[in-house]
Amino acid sequence: MAVALQVVGLVLGVAAWCVQSSCMSSQLWKVRSQIESLSSSQWQFEGLWMSCAATSLGSVQCSRFKTVLGLPIHLQTCRALMILSLLLSLAAIIVSVLGLKCTKIGRMSERVKEQVALSGGVLFILSGLFTLIAVSWYAARVINDFYDPLYGGVRFELGTGLYLGWVSASLALLGGSMLCCSCRKTQPTPVTRQFSYSYSNSSSSRGPSIYRAALPLDNSSSKAYV
Repeated sequence: MAVALQVVGLVLGVAAWCVQSSCMSSQLWKVRSQIESLSSSQWQFEGLWMSCAATSLGSVQCSRFKTVLGLPIHLQTCRALMILSLLLSLAAIIVSVLGLKCTKIGRMSERVKEQVALSGGVLFILSGLFTLIAVSWYAARVINDFYDPLYGGVRFELGTGLYLGWVSASLALLGGSMLCCSCRKTQPTPVTRQFSYSYSNSSSSRGPSIYRAALPLDNSSSKAYV
């Protein structure tokens, strides 16, 4: 049962890392709302790294953000969190492979392998939390700007990149939890010393014979033989 949990948790973690990569490289974190768009044949969408515009003819033009320090604080933080989540997921995959019970790498005991697998599960959980924070914060800003009546910029809606982030965070959290649950804490059995004593006091055993002194004879009987 523990081996199956570890394998399934590792597969979910690998899938989470792949979806996280697609999420971070996606340019569809927010899409321009069609309510304010003058023409329905043009779309504008943005991601963490660039802003793009597309037409119904299939032409897409993207431009990278020219500055880093001039970007909003939430965008810089989301970039850092997504990069950290990818690095943690990659480290968690390597650590989890080393901690699987079905792998034989080096001379690690079962106790050490359980601790390594537990570390991999914790790294997956941290990666999922970082992705969840980044995606949720970005989505909260998009929703806040959309419903803010005093906002003077272009109004955007949630894009598919955010949904990819939520899916990857769920996979990472689930995979890490399964890896942690596979490492159950086992209490060591107390060592009791058993002492065995053998007694050979039975009549059938051949032990050392004990000789006792004979009782003295009566004086009257001794006189009879004289």
